[in-house]
Amino acid sequence: QVRLVESGGGLVQAGDSLRLSCTANGRTFITNVMAWFRQAPGKEREFVAALQSTGSNTHYADSVKARFTIGRDNAKNTVYLQMNDLKFEDTAVYYCAANSLGVISTQPERYRYWGQGTQVTVSP
Repeated sequence: QVRLVESGGGLVQAGDSLRLSCTANGRTFITNVMAWFRQAPGKEREFVAALQSTGSNTHYADSVKARFTIGRDNAKNTVYLQMNDLKFEDTAVYYCAANSLGVISTQPERYRYWGQGTQVTVSP
């Protein structure tokens, strides 16, 4: 099993930055794709960003491209999401996810492992 634990959420103002972290515990060697999703109240869970274990292949949602950066420290089994120039519409619960399929997907059902989520609130 793999357990994912997120941290770093909080309340910020529009234009501020936040860095989310997700640490994986357990059989981490089987997770070769790490991703971030988010879910705002009353909305579907949506893809934010993902990367493969080598860190060389990344993918971003259009809404966050050029503002968010996903990175990974394999030695620490941790994936990061640096969020800059935050907007009110970025407000959501952010979830870390992982799969062992070796392929980046934007679909939540393709990810087997999930964290508990961390709240990000951006005031206008």
